[in-house]
Amino acid sequence: MTTDLFQLYGTHIVETPPVRLRAGKLVADLANGNLRTIRYDGTEVLRAISYLVRDRDWGTYSPQIADLTIDQNEDRFEVTYRASCSGPDDTTLIIDVRIVGSPDRLDFEAEAVAKTGFETNRCGFCVLHPIVGVAGSPATVEHIEGAVVATRFPDLIEPWQPFKDMRAITHDVMPDVKAECRMEGDIFEMEDQRNWSDASYKTYVRPLALAWPYQIPANQPVRQKTSLIITDTRRPVRQHPSSGGSGGVIKLEPGTRTGTMPAIGLIIAPEDADATLSAKSVLSEIAPQELLFHLDPGAGHGVEVLKRFAAIAAAHHGRSTLEIALACKQSPSSEVGEIARQMQLAKFEPDAIMISPTVDQQSTPPGSKWPDCPPLEEIYAAAHVSFPGIRIGGGMLSYFTELNRKRVPNRQLDFISHCTNPIVHAADDLSVMQTLEALPFITRSVRAIYDGKPYRIGPSTIPMRQNPYGSRTMDNPSGGRIPMANRDPRHNGRFAEAFALAYAIRVLDADLECLTLSALTGPFGLIAGPAEPIEEGGRRPLFNTVRALSALAGASWQECVSSSPSEALAFVARGATGTKLYIVNLTSEARAVDCGAYKPASNDAGTNLLLAPLACLVLPLAD
Repeated sequence: MTTDLFQLYGTHIVETPPVRLRAGKLVADLANGNLRTIRYDGTEVLRAISYLVRDRDWGTYSPQIADLTIDQNEDRFEVTYRASCSGPDDTTLIIDVRIVGSPDRLDFEAEAVAKTGFETNRCGFCVLHPIVGVAGSPATVEHIEGAVVATRFPDLIEPWQPFKDMRAITHDVMPDVKAECRMEGDIFEMEDQRNWSDASYKTYVRPLALAWPYQIPANQPVRQKTSLIITDTRRPVRQHPSSGGSGGVIKLEPGTRTGTMPAIGLIIAPEDADATLSAKSVLSEIAPQELLFHLDPGAGHGVEVLKRFAAIAAAHHGRSTLEIALACKQSPSSEVGEIARQMQLAKFEPDAIMISPTVDQQSTPPGSKWPDCPPLEEIYAAAHVSFPGIRIGGGMLSYFTELNRKRVPNRQLDFISHCTNPIVHAADDLSVMQTLEALPFITRSVRAIYDGKPYRIGPSTIPMRQNPYGSRTMDNPSGGRIPMANRDPRHNGRFAEAFALAYAIRVLDADLECLTLSALTGPFGLIAGPAEPIEEGGRRPLFNTVRALSALAGASWQECVSSSPSEALAFVARGATGTKLYIVNLTSEARAVDCGAYKPASNDAGTNLLLAPLACLVLPLAD
C-alpha cells in the first residue's frame, strides 16, 4: 500500500494539515488562515469562511501569515494572526484577523490596510454553503435595507446571482437547528458556484456590477465581519460532540439506475500533434472512440495544422471531431468557408464539427455586456453549408458557466458540448475532490435546458487549458497547488487517476455521447513529455483510468450506492469481458469497504476490502 507522496500527488510538497478547532458541538478546521468544513453536532453547516484577496486576473493571493496564536478550551477557541499580500508595483496589503468560536456562535473579523493603496478584483469574505442536502431547501434572506424574504437555495443551477444586497441568510441544518450567517462591512451577494463545478453556494463581498479591478485607498482600513449563529431548540441530550469525520467501513450496495457507458475522447492540440503521431502505438492501445482536434484560426492554425490532424486521424480507428474557435472578424460564411477549403487541401475529413465564437471563451460577468459577435444561428447555418453531411455541434469551448449564461440556440445543432475545470476558485486537494459533487447538478441542469439533445463533456482536466475569467492561465513552475494553473502536479499522480474515474461515475446519469478527460501528450496528456517530473514517454496513472473507460464504451452500467460518497464511489459495468465492480477511494487515507452485497467471480476474493489511498480497484463479479 503506497504512501509515496509523488506517486499519489505528483509532487513531494505536502499540504499543511488543518488545525481542528472545537467549541462544544461547533467544530471547524483552520487551514491557511481560513475556516473549512464548519460542522455543528457532526453536520456540515458551512463549507468555508475565507478572507480572500484576488488579483486583476481573479487569481487568489497566497498571503504570508505571521504572529499566529491559537487558544482553545472545551467551550471556546480564539485565533489571531496578521497576513500580508504582495501586489503589483511593490504594494502590500496587511490584514489583521481575529476568529472567536463558542458552542453556538462563530465570529470571523478582519481589517485590511495598504500604506500606498492596493489593486484588487475582490478583497473580503467569501462564505460557502454546501450543496448536498442544501440545494432546493428553504432559506431566509435578510437584505441590506432590512427586508426579510423567505426563499430557497436554487436546485437547478442559477446562471446569475440568486440573492443580492445581502446582510444575512438562514437555513435549517437539521430539524430544530438553524444556522444564521450574518455579514457586515460591505454589500454581499451570492452566486451559484456549481456553475464552475464548485460544490458550494458562495456569498461574497462587493457586487460584481461594480467596476473591477479597483483600488483600496492608501491608509484607509477596510473592516469586515462574518458571524455564524446557531439556534438549537432540541431537547438537551447528553452526548459527546461528533468530530464530523467518517473513517468507518464504507458500504456499497446495488442501486436501481442503469444506462450505457459513454464513448471516451482525447483532445489533440496543434502543439501536441507531432508528439501524438509519434505515440500512435500508445493511442491504439488506449483505443479511444473519439479524437477531438482543436483549431483556432486566430492563433495561426491553418493548412499545416490540419495536415497533421489528418495524419493522426488516419492512424486512429475511431471517430474524430474538429473543435473550431471561430474568430468572427469577418462574416461567418467566409470564415467557415475558408476553414472548409483548408480542410480539403489537407484531406482532413472529421466526422463532426464543434464550433463556437472565440469571444465566447471569455466569461461575461453579471452586469457586463456580452462581446459583439454574429448571431449563433448564422454561424451554425454557415457550418451546415460548408460541411454538408457532417454533424454540427455547439455550446462552449469553455465551461458550463458560459453555457448557462449564454444559452445557445440548439435547433440547428446535432449535439451540445462544454468543459469543466476543478481549480477555478481553489486548488487544495479537498476542494478539487469536492467539485465532483457538483457534476450531477451540472448535467441535470444541461438536460433541463437542452432536453434530449445529444450531450458531450470535455476536455475536462485538472490543469486549466484556458482562463475565461482573466487574461491568462497561471504558470506553475514550482509545481504547487494553485488555482487556474496550466500545469498541475496531481496530473502526474494517482490523484488524477482517481479523480477521472470518479468524474466518470458522477456523470453516468447524464447519458453522455462522449466524455473527454485528457490528451495523449502534453501537459494534459496520458504520457509525459520532455521536462516533466516523470520519465519522458512514461505513462501517468491517469492512463489506466482512460484506457479502462475506453474499453467500457457501450457497455451497460448499474448504479452502486455508497454509504459515504465523499470518500468512495463505485459502479458495476457489464461488457464483453464480464461483470465488474469498479471502486475508487477519493481520500488520502486507506478506507475499509464492505462489498458484501456483491458476489465476486472468484471464491477466493473477499468482499471486505481495504482500499489504498486514491486507489482504483476492479473486482470481477459472478454473472
